[in-house]
Amino acid sequence: MVKYFGEKNYEHGSDDKTGVLITNLGTPDAPKRKELKKYLNQFLSDPRVIEIPKFIWQLILQLVILQIRPSKSAAAYKKIWTENGSPLLDISIRQLNAIKNKLSKSDPNMVIALGMRYGNPSIENALKKLQSQHVRRLLILPLYPQYCAATTGSTFDAVTNVLQKWRWIPEVRFINQYFEENSYIKVLSNSIQKFWIKNKKPEKIIFSYHGIPKRYLINGDPYHCFCLKTTRLVKEYMQLNDEDVMTTFQSRFGREEWLQPYTSETLKELPKQNIKDIHIISPGFSADCLETLEELEEENKEYFLKAGGASYNYIPCLNDSQEHIDFISELITKHTQGWKK
Repeated sequence: MVKYFGEKNYEHGSDDKTGVLITNLGTPDAPKRKELKKYLNQFLSDPRVIEIPKFIWQLILQLVILQIRPSKSAAAYKKIWTENGSPLLDISIRQLNAIKNKLSKSDPNMVIALGMRYGNPSIENALKKLQSQHVRRLLILPLYPQYCAATTGSTFDAVTNVLQKWRWIPEVRFINQYFEENSYIKVLSNSIQKFWIKNKKPEKIIFSYHGIPKRYLINGDPYHCFCLKTTRLVKEYMQLNDEDVMTTFQSRFGREEWLQPYTSETLKELPKQNIKDIHIISPGFSADCLETLEELEEENKEYFLKAGGASYNYIPCLNDSQEHIDFISELITKHTQGWKK
């Protein structure tokens, strides 16, 4: 059998370009049950996300989860949906445009595209756009500071699944994490310091990261260690004491044990320890989304205040702040060193 390698992706005499694919997790097209069912089906069918034998998991997913969860998720998305649609997509587009403006001055021959791992705009369509512009050097930047197989690894799968269908594969570089970059720690720390100037330093700051099943850690995923190190690097940069800082994990799903301590349970217990003034930040996200705007800023705030807390403040993600855009642009420049301009 002859394998089909897709459309013609080279023309003699065309100018070779450097392409950058920026990716993030994704979002449904609308905060409605139908759109959420499609989105969740794609997301929860990813074997990197759910490491359960496919046959068994698909029975559970199709017969149980996708009959119940889409309506609940749609209700949550409606709370954060804006005139510009999904906050994550809106912020991602702003990030993309700002990075384009920043880098076009130093390298007008660089083309940049945005692709979401799940939903739209898809990674496949973003790669096709880059292909149509004769990209021969390709940098992939998943905007996940800490590597995790369920996010960064899954992005690698999606990209290579597309590229294996191309006749002429571009030279590829892949950024699989950036939390240890000094500039990233500085930008993250500055965002906290600026927030404290306006809102005063709290009794404790909680670093809440998206959780994964503990089983993934046991099987060799480094994500847990990278989250703890992120907190430590910020603590050291800001010269905070151990008792000022705490790391927790949010957004668990299903019945098995996930990374602990759990954010929600921690917030219910802190007031009992006479800690009633906290700030919470989620350094695992590069842009605000459902897990920050609805889960942290609303749901978990309610847990804390109901348990007797007095003051709860959520520190936004870096989003499209100028310092964040400058950092991402510098990161791209660093990883495209040595390539033709």
